Amino acid sequence: MIHQSWVNKETIRTLECVHTNAKKYMVDRALTAGKKYDLKNETEEFYFVIDNTGKIGGYYKEYFKG
Repeated sequence: MIHQSWVNKETIRTLECVHTNAKKYMVDRALTAGKKYDLKNETEEFYFVIDNTGKIGGYYKEYFKG
């Protein structure tokens, strides 16, 4: 359960959310377009950031620039 320690992990960099137009999921409840988020971990397909709920969330890279 390594993901539970990501909140305390050093921030890799800051990303800006460019849109929340999701095809399947309600991303606009956890992300705000134009807001900057701390990147805690990254995979080929996802960024793991601390979202508006205050918890770690995994989101497709297409929602961010930075």
